Amino acid sequence: MTLAVHVRKRLAGFMLDVSVEAAAGITIVFGESGAGKTTLLRSVAGVIRPDAGRIAVGDHVLFDSDLGIDIPPRRRRVGFVFQQLALFPHLSARGNIAYGLSHLAAAERRTRVDAISGSFRIAHLLDRRPAEISGGERQRVGLARSLVGDPEVLLLDEPLSALDHGTQSRIIEDLLRWNEARQIPVLYVTHSQRETFALGQRVLLIEEGRIVADGQPEQVMNAPTYERVAELVGYENVLDGVIASRNPDAGVMAVSLAGTQVKLDTPIVEGQVGDRARVAIRAGDILLAVQRPAGISARNVVPGAIVSQRRTGAFVALMVSVGVAIEVHVTPSACEELGLREGREVWLVVKTHSCRALVAD
Repeated sequence: MTLAVHVRKRLAGFMLDVSVEAAAGITIVFGESGAGKTTLLRSVAGVIRPDAGRIAVGDHVLFDSDLGIDIPPRRRRVGFVFQQLALFPHLSARGNIAYGLSHLAAAERRTRVDAISGSFRIAHLLDRRPAEISGGERQRVGLARSLVGDPEVLLLDEPLSALDHGTQSRIIEDLLRWNEARQIPVLYVTHSQRETFALGQRVLLIEEGRIVADGQPEQVMNAPTYERVAELVGYENVLDGVIASRNPDAGVMAVSLAGTQVKLDTPIVEGQVGDRARVAIRAGDILLAVQRPAGISARNVVPGAIVSQRRTGAFVALMVSVGVAIEVHVTPSACEELGLREGREVWLVVKTHSCRALVAD
């Protein structure tokens, strides 16, 4: 079963223009707020009517502007789970799950509810109301409610963002197991790289209503080609430079950072010596030493000095000047043990494949 979406929709100051086909399995829809992720899901669900295009699940056409087809949401067999579940507070978990099954006989409703509640490990909660169960349990009820009708497509809009990591992991495990058995297309909207790697077989990166990257999580999240993509997927450092040399046989090139004497070896990309390039490096991929390292395999060893530091959650963010400022993340214990402070001279150590040479957008 394949979900085919080819739609255009103009909203206030915004245009969704997407063409994608999603096979059975989980496709992550990733991007910053306002990129068009939820608009895409609402178009598939029928909550929003596109201006033009076509949406189909296999041979089942849900929307076709040329043919005048626009199947109502209740007849689309599309499950939709929002971050805000909107469970009915006066109904039990069983009542919430069975809410959309009123057209079925009572025995069939009970059979379906029992089966799906077993899949999501909430059978013991069926007689409780939403206020009497935890956030993770309510999320399982919401998933069960969307899946009990045997949908052809499942849409998930940041369903786990309010939950702790342990609860997320358990629900992810259940969702993967459920979809392995059902094999339907799932579009899963998230801002979380953790969820992206845990769930996604494929990632669509959306910016300003358009798909700007499409591939496996490792390809899209860890090996961005375009500058804006690197920023969206969490590369703290995007540094200006020019290509200084190329070594196609070795698959590497050197980029001179603008305003410095620093050259960084990166994996080779298209371009010629003298062409403008930028280098993206994650702050967590940079090692830091207080003495010049020797006898190591990393190609990039750069001297610098700490100009500022701040505690950010579980790590300390250091700004290190090498002629330009580079952000480096270290643990608080490493910061204390190495005596890292403003003005301290240090060496940055970066593997070649942690440096991503970017094509200008």
